[in-house]
Amino acid sequence: MTISTEIANTIVDPTAYADGDRVDQAFAQLRREAPLEVAQPDGFDPFWVVTRHADILEVERQNELFHNGDRATVITTIEADKKVREMMGGSPHLVRSLVQMDNPDHFAYRKITQGSLLPQNLKALEARIREIARGFIDRMAEHGDRCDFARDVAFLYPLHVIMEVLGVPESDEPRMLKLTQELFGNADPDLNRTGKSITDAGEGVDSIQSVVMDFMMYFNAITEDRRAKPRDDLASLIANGKINGEPMGHLEAMSYYIIAATAGHDTTSSTTAGALWALAENPDQFARVKADPSLIPGLIEESIRWVTPVKHFMRTATADAELAGKKIAKGDWMMLSYPSGNRDEAVFDDPFSFKVDRTPNKHVAFGYGAHICLGQHLARMEMRVLWEELFARLDSVELDGTPTRMTANFVCGPKSVPIRFKMH
Repeated sequence: MTISTEIANTIVDPTAYADGDRVDQAFAQLRREAPLEVAQPDGFDPFWVVTRHADILEVERQNELFHNGDRATVITTIEADKKVREMMGGSPHLVRSLVQMDNPDHFAYRKITQGSLLPQNLKALEARIREIARGFIDRMAEHGDRCDFARDVAFLYPLHVIMEVLGVPESDEPRMLKLTQELFGNADPDLNRTGKSITDAGEGVDSIQSVVMDFMMYFNAITEDRRAKPRDDLASLIANGKINGEPMGHLEAMSYYIIAATAGHDTTSSTTAGALWALAENPDQFARVKADPSLIPGLIEESIRWVTPVKHFMRTATADAELAGKKIAKGDWMMLSYPSGNRDEAVFDDPFSFKVDRTPNKHVAFGYGAHICLGQHLARMEMRVLWEELFARLDSVELDGTPTRMTANFVCGPKSVPIRFKMH
């Protein structure tokens, strides 16, 4: 079976991800009927849709066979791809971060910050992160008995943590949040730079490029400062990082900052907001964690699986290959659908239920293999500390209106989570 145009269009449609159920149903149908087939949505080059957990792992573990950087790393229309290549001298990428790299570059660039983000080195930050978490919970309490948990807490807490780790002053945090939302929410009229739905591919690329340029201007100044006066922060590691004994290229250094300054908080924010949304809808699960805080690590893993903020990455076959009995040709483009892998009925019992004690929980939300998320340990620590502090004070929570999600097909999470709560 080839994938119908209707389903092909759904799995690239930002509004389907904002809906949630619509895209979940499309992927559930694909897992049943066409778990590895080619889709060709209107206006896109054809690509394989990898929907099953096992097949996603199989692609992720073969980095030489399935490259990140040869074609666009996120799903892109034919027209937008053409425009990016014209702007970037043939390259399909507006930025060149770890996400767009393959070895040997990927390994060399990753090494620059990897050590500082290992669990044993993050331990030194825990007391400070706890202090930050308590501050945000105090602010939540000051709202009385209702707030928008996404906007008032979940967006701001991980942002503050990563900006402190990166070395960005607190006064610049609102700017960093706005730029991040403009970048990842480019299809969302509430978040993007234009304030309207972008229908023209060229306009969409221009909008993203202008956000990237703003980030680069900002981090240019940070680089000059940290080269003159290095500090104990991530920005100093990037500014002074060397690849094969030479300073990083300008595009690569700026891209490194951008991924740290955006992915470093946005995905954690989405997962945190999505977790409280799920707990508000599942009072039995809230009660279980409230009664037994040892369930917090399970809550974290389940919320990462449940939200899966990064919806896909694209890979390109470097040679003819076989996957799940299908012949993949050299140059073929492939979409790894993480939400589909994380709802795979073959791996997860009752995947559409939120269960804080789900075990095992081998979700693929952080990726797998060489490209596994660099910030995963920091993200888990931030969430653990916040839940430890919040559950100690939160007596009850319920929705106070209808939560909404971003309109986005790449990185997508809650936009608003209105709640009523009791705290002591």
